[in-house]
Amino acid sequence: MSDHLVAGLEPPYFTVVFTSLMREDPSGYGETAARMQELVEQVPGFLGYESARTPGGIGITVGYFRDEEAIAAWRRNLEHQDAQRRGRADWYERYSVHVGRVERSYGFDRG
Repeated sequence: MSDHLVAGLEPPYFTVVFTSLMREDPSGYGETAARMQELVEQVPGFLGYESARTPGGIGITVGYFRDEEAIAAWRRNLEHQDAQRRGRADWYERYSVHVGRVERSYGFDRG
């Protein structure tokens, strides 16, 4: 889970929204999630991510990418593909993925 907000991105860029419902015993999930964070940060065109999970197991992760080529590079990563297979087999009850192009972006910061 991330404890930061991604801000200050100049549109257009792309988002990948991954929404999931975790199974009750996600053994090994934390280590794999940390590894996926390390790997995605190495993808040229990766801009950042935000992630949150409810106590009931619903999680939302939003990844930000400069272009569709960066998203495709992440999809092609073999360790990522292995993690996806393990997620379907062991960790998730269900999930959905939504990809979109961001045309406008703004925020607020009290600080």
